[in-house]
Amino acid sequence: MSAAEGPLVVGVDTSTQSTKALVVDAATGQVVASGQAPHTVSSGAGRESDPRQWWDALCEALRQCGDAAHEAAAVSIGGQQHGLVTLDERGEPVRPALLWNDVRSAPQARRLIEELGGPKAWAERTGSVPGPSFTVTKWAWLAEHEPEAVRATRAVRLPHDYLTERLTGQGTTDRGDASGTGWWASATEGYDEETLAHVGLDPAMLPRVVRPGEVAGTVRDGHDLPFSKGTLVAPGTGDNAAAALGLGLRPGAPVLSLGTSGTVYAVSKHRPADPTGTVAGFADAHGDWLPLACTLNCTLAVDRVAALVGLDREAVEPTGVTLLPYLDGERTPNLPGASGLLHGLRHDTTAGQLLQAAYDGAVHSLLGALDLVLDADADRSVPLLLIGGGARGRAWQETVRRLSGRAVQVPEARELVALGAAAQAAGLLTGEDPAAVARRWNTAAGPVLDAVERDDETLQRIAEVLSDAAPLLERSTENG
Repeated sequence: MSAAEGPLVVGVDTSTQSTKALVVDAATGQVVASGQAPHTVSSGAGRESDPRQWWDALCEALRQCGDAAHEAAAVSIGGQQHGLVTLDERGEPVRPALLWNDVRSAPQARRLIEELGGPKAWAERTGSVPGPSFTVTKWAWLAEHEPEAVRATRAVRLPHDYLTERLTGQGTTDRGDASGTGWWASATEGYDEETLAHVGLDPAMLPRVVRPGEVAGTVRDGHDLPFSKGTLVAPGTGDNAAAALGLGLRPGAPVLSLGTSGTVYAVSKHRPADPTGTVAGFADAHGDWLPLACTLNCTLAVDRVAALVGLDREAVEPTGVTLLPYLDGERTPNLPGASGLLHGLRHDTTAGQLLQAAYDGAVHSLLGALDLVLDADADRSVPLLLIGGGARGRAWQETVRRLSGRAVQVPEARELVALGAAAQAAGLLTGEDPAAVARRWNTAAGPVLDAVERDDETLQRIAEVLSDAAPLLERSTENG
């Protein structure tokens, strides 16, 4: 292990597909050890995972970190948002967790919006109009379809909460992750009693919301991890808020994240409340806000199209074909039951053109929400920060440049969710704002790709196909 200048901290990213752990030097930001282990996600109508797999993966990832993990003075967990974890009286999962990309609760989302005052009322109260990704809709789905599971539930947690609680023995969450549930009111920064009563959820079953900078607890005895008893545990947060910390984001800097889902977001001083539901009015992890728009179909959908046409993911060709890659339904636009749609296929259409069309369709959805995410006075000349698993792919980079017309910066730092969690853990030790820690670590540094002329023709073509196909896509949603 390299000699560290300062204390060591551990940042964890428990994502949809795997858990990653980084051991980081709090003084320099140097990653001195890392590990990763996979999860299993169900296929079919739902998307579920056994939370105990997350713990096993965390144990394995930290085992791979070796001796460095033993020396850590603090740890923080960043995790996939929205997932519904139900625990019994022994703290064991009642059933597999319903994940963020499980859209079976679309009917419950529509019903809850109507029953509790409509989209504007929801946006004003919670900051967001709930879609089927939100935890409150999943709880409503569970109550309707598996009432015996609801009766057996004694505690409700989010994915990062579950791991933090296994570390400390205490049920805690943070404002960033709580803001994605649909039962945390952004206007009051507390749980919303009216919403909880409406869905039959006892607030005593929910975790305590830990304030930014507060210690969530200390590592308890009787675990399988290499931490010493008494190691500090930070609040943790949702994955997007953790990545924002990992980048050291200042207000107005736009981020486009290319992962299993695609997201665009920026830190804001203003509490968001978009009644259209396009922008989720999330809180960030250090006292500000993180307006965000998310698509369900990003890198996995494009990779699936590449596999279907038998091409490497970079083998794209200029195209006039339109492909809406809504393979998992879609959240932006709100079409949870939709499927993929291809328009413009001809005899001379090539596989490379189909693949480029998939990239175009995925990026179009994200860029369409970018202006809504940014404050009106945001500087549009600031480079778009491109992060996530797809950010280093040339086809992704060039598609974002061409369709955005903006300069694009690709941070060299990897695993920004885990780095953001590590910065949060480091902040406990130094008393600093975690975003300032990340800026000191220079995590956002990376090459800047110059702006090119925006491809308005392609943007217009996709928009027209989406508009014309709306009745078909909405019919799929209704039948879903």
